[in-house]
Amino acid sequence: MSIAEGLASIQNAIPSNVTLVAVSKTKPLEAIQEAYALGLRDFGENRAVELVEKAKALPDDIRWHAIGHLQRNKASLVAPISSLIHSVDSIRLYDELSKHSGEKLDVLIQIHIADEQNKHGFYPDDFKKILDAGDDLHSPNIKIRGLMGMATFTDNHSQITNEFKGLRTLFNEISPTMGLDFDTLSMGMSGDWKIAIDEGSTLIRVGSAIFGSRN
Repeated sequence: MSIAEGLASIQNAIPSNVTLVAVSKTKPLEAIQEAYALGLRDFGENRAVELVEKAKALPDDIRWHAIGHLQRNKASLVAPISSLIHSVDSIRLYDELSKHSGEKLDVLIQIHIADEQNKHGFYPDDFKKILDAGDDLHSPNIKIRGLMGMATFTDNHSQITNEFKGLRTLFNEISPTMGLDFDTLSMGMSGDWKIAIDEGSTLIRVGSAIFGSRN
């Protein structure tokens, strides 16, 4: 399947209120340029150095999404060029990003919803306690736009559904206290984006279904 075919098949299937981020990690500039020529402007990168290199080489109107686990010592690289950072998974990373954001930086809080220890993020109850305490997430340089979560890598669709449902429940529970800009629920990747949309996702991160298998 070509990039044009993969992109069209997803764009034709998703609702108008869902943002598609093309996960371009490990993909050559030519592949991103092809998707760009087809009208796509949102691209996601896992690695900070790769994101920086691609941002320098590609058009300025691309909206770059930092979607992978971000080390604090890379915050200064990523913050100035990211339209949205999806993976704020600790107070220390939040604080580090606030030092380098310059103007208002849009971020998502990563919530741990999977039955896998190697995934990152705040556990839901821990995050609610942080919000209740009210002191840690109020940098004037950062705007929390919503939540992100990754489901367990499994063929069990019921488990994936329940994990996404739990994240949506948390999103709805805390929304009234988070302000009008709290509007993004990022969940769903190439293998489970249809389930994610059914459970209320407003942003999906799709790589292999557009670009083919990872290099």
